[in-house]
Amino acid sequence: MTAPESPQPAADDVDASHVPPLTTRVVIAEDEALIRLDLKEMLEEEGYSVVGEAGDGATAVELAREHRPDLVILDVKMPVLDGISAAEKIAGESIAPVLMLTAFSQRDLVERARDAGAMAYLVKPFSKSDVVPAIEMAVSRFAELRALEKEVADLSQRLETRKLVDRAKSILQTQYGLTEPAAFRWIQKTSMDRRMSMQQVAEAVIEDAEEKKAAKGQQ
Repeated sequence: MTAPESPQPAADDVDASHVPPLTTRVVIAEDEALIRLDLKEMLEEEGYSVVGEAGDGATAVELAREHRPDLVILDVKMPVLDGISAAEKIAGESIAPVLMLTAFSQRDLVERARDAGAMAYLVKPFSKSDVVPAIEMAVSRFAELRALEKEVADLSQRLETRKLVDRAKSILQTQYGLTEPAAFRWIQKTSMDRRMSMQQVAEAVIEDAEEKKAAKGQQ
């Protein structure tokens, strides 16, 4: 299979990737009021709209169902319903992407959070410069999941496609300096332009990279 044409990083991929739409609506859940307040201020300074605040997981789920936000930020450890259980409910209903907050010592919970449906995580203590990239990661991965769900109905095939797409994204990021969201947008656009599935595009990117690697090794 012939590989797609090499992508070139567009200016808007670099400049716009860290600028959230003013309409991005967020629900935040953190049982420590001071951290919740700091996070809210960080988000609002970056142009996000905080439409709901919760101090426990159960309330977070209720707010997510009520507001249908663009993103839900959950602390891992909360009363009534912990963050992982809340993430599982929110992800299970495909309400919004979930970004988990975790302490450095809770890295072992990251895999559980991913299994529950969290799209990304943020390690405490964090600064404003950490927040936007983490949000971007969660939102872009959720969009990818939705796109793959539309393209591939079979769950096992969808998982295989996602593995190939993730591998192709990594190649595009390394070879062309694209961000992860920009790499996926390129795969998606190429898929539509070439009338290929995203799996076929990913396979072509991987095949092209392997051929270049083999050719370089023979020199």
